[in-house]
Amino acid sequence: MKHFTKAQWITPEPFIEPDVRKGAGYLKKRFEYKEGRATLYATAHGLYQISINGQEITKARLTPGCDDYDIRLQYQEYDVTSFLKQGDNEIFVILGDGWYRGCNGIDGIRNLYGKDMSFICSMFTDKDDSDPILVTDESWLASQDGGILLTDLELGETCDMGKEITDWHEATSLRFDNSNLVEQKSPYVTEHEVFEGKLLVTPAGENVFDFGQNLAGYTHIKIKDAKCGDKVKLIHGETLDENGNFTIANFQPGDRNKSGGIKQEINLICKEGTNEFKPHFSMFGFRYAKLVTDIPVENIEVSSIAVYSDMKQTSFFECSNKDVNKLFQNSIWSMKSNFCDIPTDCPTRERAGWTGDAAVFVKTGLYLMDCGKVFKKWLANVRALQHEDGKMAYICPKNSNPGKISEMFSASVGWGDSAVIVPWNLYCMSGDKEILSSNYNMMKKWVDFLKQRAGKSKLKNRFGKNPYRKYIIDTGMDYGEWCEPGADVMKTMTEAFKNGQPEVATAYFAYSSRILSKVADILGHDEDSRHYAEISVNATNAYRHLTLKDGHITSMRQCEYVRPLAFGLLEEKDAIIAAKDLNELVIKNGYHLNTGFLSTPFLCKVLADYGYIDTAYRLLLQKEYPSWLYSVEKGATTIWETWDGIRKDNTVHDSLNHYSYGAISGWLISGICGINYAHDKLVIKPVPNKQLEYAKARFESPEGTIISEWKYNKDIVSIHMEIPKGVEADIITPDGKHHLIDDEIFDYECSSN
Repeated sequence: MKHFTKAQWITPEPFIEPDVRKGAGYLKKRFEYKEGRATLYATAHGLYQISINGQEITKARLTPGCDDYDIRLQYQEYDVTSFLKQGDNEIFVILGDGWYRGCNGIDGIRNLYGKDMSFICSMFTDKDDSDPILVTDESWLASQDGGILLTDLELGETCDMGKEITDWHEATSLRFDNSNLVEQKSPYVTEHEVFEGKLLVTPAGENVFDFGQNLAGYTHIKIKDAKCGDKVKLIHGETLDENGNFTIANFQPGDRNKSGGIKQEINLICKEGTNEFKPHFSMFGFRYAKLVTDIPVENIEVSSIAVYSDMKQTSFFECSNKDVNKLFQNSIWSMKSNFCDIPTDCPTRERAGWTGDAAVFVKTGLYLMDCGKVFKKWLANVRALQHEDGKMAYICPKNSNPGKISEMFSASVGWGDSAVIVPWNLYCMSGDKEILSSNYNMMKKWVDFLKQRAGKSKLKNRFGKNPYRKYIIDTGMDYGEWCEPGADVMKTMTEAFKNGQPEVATAYFAYSSRILSKVADILGHDEDSRHYAEISVNATNAYRHLTLKDGHITSMRQCEYVRPLAFGLLEEKDAIIAAKDLNELVIKNGYHLNTGFLSTPFLCKVLADYGYIDTAYRLLLQKEYPSWLYSVEKGATTIWETWDGIRKDNTVHDSLNHYSYGAISGWLISGICGINYAHDKLVIKPVPNKQLEYAKARFESPEGTIISEWKYNKDIVSIHMEIPKGVEADIITPDGKHHLIDDEIFDYECSSN
């Protein structure tokens, strides 16, 4: 790596002691600067913050970010000219354990990527870009004897506010291969919204700050009139328990965690007078913070700070139902809470880059926020962790040491299909063929692996009547329709281990191979395109033979109707029957969903697409469990992991900040308001219904602002749309008429449906 050829990796630790938990490390160096534009390149094993002449050089947090460091480690580039003065300057660096050697994931594994905490940097000016004016080497001064006594992403930070950094000594150099270094091209993680804490006293007598919004980030605390040695503890949690008391029990992993649990604490030892603090290298998922101290509470102010990748919100929605509006905002907040450099499942317990979550949410995510570069960066880790035989790691980057169970579930459809679904959706939105070409081999290896799975059918099915049985996948382990309401997970997994899950596995085989055929065609791989098209046709026929009996799907599970309709796996006549049967199933279920992880994003869409708009709206507006609005009724400010995260008796279960079920917000934009954007086509087909008086959406597309609004006036629906200049839109109004327009404003009235 040319930027670092003259630099050395250095550590403040004279001895590497992997079993000893240490605090932050410190490095500093004086150097001379004369003139010219100065650029600093830096990265670390762990996390770093840099100041020059007493000023932080960037608003970025948690650099160098989260990656599978064995394979890729981002370095950052900073223009530091404005921080320099002619003559003598000083650079100061704080280091923390981070993902590299701190607690990782649900298991709390330490030293996952290495045992060192180290740093490397070089500074160049445009006067001579070959001879750096500053490099890391053993001439730097180093210390481990400072005020930050513990810094961990999950456990939190402990700081002695009055302690000066002492015991400066020469840094120790280390040798590492820099071939894994890559330039950061994704957005930096930065601070965003701030919420002031409102102090409340729980029935148990606890002092708890309520920030009003569940989020991922940390708190800023200000303490007045403290005495030297006063102690303050803040514990961060998502909710209060059924008795109104503070709890963190809902995201604790139990005995499997090697570090004592997900503590999410700030512990301060005060100096005399005023103390202000926010963590350097910690991230918490929380709405509440419990205060433990002998200091008078009136002397303490606490605010929460949302921290996530620097993405702009690109979709906005409003309708006449305040609960639906809240659902949309909750989706936005769960996305913000789980896009900290990579897309993760939750910001508390697992903090993992689950591939399945990304696959079900990517299309919605690309509408809601400008997240394409975050997904693109994450895909580099997904590619790197693909198994030789084509299986896909289901968590990327890794946050534990994978074992036999990990190997087994790396074959899971839906999760593994993120290798195809995520790049495809990124391309459809952007038109960037490089996304397809850089992920093409990964896509092929995954679909080829599914073909191998199909060739290993269970003995009882090898000689069945299905002429396409060689394309049925009924072996191996799949997560399947995860988190179906009321489902017994262990029973489902046991049954799946015995009999496989051929419906869901074969469906994804057909779907991903069809997408891959399209990708191959776009990239000019004609032979591959024909090959995967043939596989998709055969897998689709296999699916039909597997699931249809006398033209009907015979199941009480809504997912087994939604999936083939969403993936286009049925002939039109059979699809019409399946949609009708699905509609009746939903009605019989009291307009409640019973879908799980994989099919929920498509439920309202397929009902509306086949004319059951009233049912789709009733599902959306349902407030009783299980439903999207059940959590809203319970006061949620984010999307829950499960449909009953807080149960009717107010007992708390599971994480309360998972973005995946927020995929319904994509339908609010693309269904209710009808904005269907692709890089090469814009279709606007709103589906109004009198269960809402009005709805309006705005999408800041790559080509400009798109607006779709509708409003009822008795039996007449008035439609207003705006499209970017130079963009042609196919507008389909509720009366079924097509309007091909390239004007910037479109207004229309018609009878309601």
